[in-house]
Amino acid sequence: MREEENKRSSQSSSVKRFFKKRWVFPAIYIASAAIILTAVLWYQTSNNASDKYDYKSTDIAGKKNQEPAIEVSKTFEDFKMPVEKADAAVVKTKFYDFNGKTEDQEAALVFYNNTYQPNTGIDVTMKDDESFNVVASLSGTVTRVDEDAVLGNVIEVEHDKGIVTQYQSVKDIKIKVGQEVKQGQVLATAGQSLFNEKAGTHVHFEIRKDGIAVNPSDYFNKSLSTLQEAELSTDKASESVETPQMKEKEQMIEDPDSSPDVDKESTSTEKANS
Repeated sequence: MREEENKRSSQSSSVKRFFKKRWVFPAIYIASAAIILTAVLWYQTSNNASDKYDYKSTDIAGKKNQEPAIEVSKTFEDFKMPVEKADAAVVKTKFYDFNGKTEDQEAALVFYNNTYQPNTGIDVTMKDDESFNVVASLSGTVTRVDEDAVLGNVIEVEHDKGIVTQYQSVKDIKIKVGQEVKQGQVLATAGQSLFNEKAGTHVHFEIRKDGIAVNPSDYFNKSLSTLQEAELSTDKASESVETPQMKEKEQMIEDPDSSPDVDKESTSTEKANS
């Protein structure tokens, strides 16, 4: 027992002698300060490293907020026929081309309200003359849905600033203003219009840039960027679309008695009397 007590007393006395030395406490303070400073520096360094990376929602896989990618895909989408079965589609009335041949221009005229109107789009029907689904030619935003007895209702979809597609002579409309639509999505069903009754069940399809109608057939299977880069002239839009054949038809409608056959008959009668 005495030996153990002697050992304990010797150990405690050695510890006391150690702490009585002048350099012990300054060394402890310096070591503690070094440890604290190291911990502070490590913490600041780890925060600065994380700030270098801006983890936005678009950087995380699986996020739905990918609007820039959608815009790029729109630009490179190709215009398609506004029908599900393009192979079975028939262009009943073509686009009126101011630079086209006379016979083509006459075939692209629509007679309505005793007036010949240039067709500002194409009228598409099916070979079997049955009704069919009208689909979006290109992805975009629906900006207009109007009920129109003359045109047979109107849907307008915007694809870029100033570039829109129009779908007229439709019924059973399945979309609404402000809705985002994808290429090939069903918009409505083909119907009829008073404006072009001869076309029967059809969809009147237009492509416009800054309000100017362009020939849809020229842009099918071409990207939106092609139309974005195209320079359109408005000079031809103000020219008269009347041809000699049109004027003759209008004259016959207004005054049936003034037809060429009647004039020839009256002239021969006058000669016989004289």
